[in-house]
Amino acid sequence: MTEPDQARASFLLGSIMALGAVVVLVDAARLRDSEEAVGPAAAPMLIGTLLGVLGGVLAWQGARSVRTVAGPEKGERRLWRLAALVVTLVAFAFVLPIFGYVLSSAALFTAAALLLGAPHPARVVAYGWTLAAVAFLIFDRLIGLSLPAGPWGF
Repeated sequence: MTEPDQARASFLLGSIMALGAVVVLVDAARLRDSEEAVGPAAAPMLIGTLLGVLGGVLAWQGARSVRTVAGPEKGERRLWRLAALVVTLVAFAFVLPIFGYVLSSAALFTAAALLLGAPHPARVVAYGWTLAAVAFLIFDRLIGLSLPAGPWGF
């Protein structure tokens, strides 16, 4: 990935993060009030604020770094990559109830990273499995939010 491509990707990701922050903050503002010192909206407000700040900084840096426009051949390659990412997400939605969260998410994380140009495929697979397993442990075991279990129980 060239530097202008990275700058545009940073701008796009930062913009999506900032948009997500707005959604989180609006939803947090709609939560009911509580008599407790830390109400139910405290964590979403903090996360939304941090997401907005980081997204804004990333978008600003990406916009500042854009120097050239990509040629048409790069645009076509990007469309194929985007299509492959969409197919990967749709496949994830279909296989999640069958294979469970850990296996499906590990495949999703690995495929997305490889499609986005991550080097060292063996490391990417290891990182995908690790991220999926840690997320499962946090949400399913610590928080108690049940995630789809596959035929192996995880």
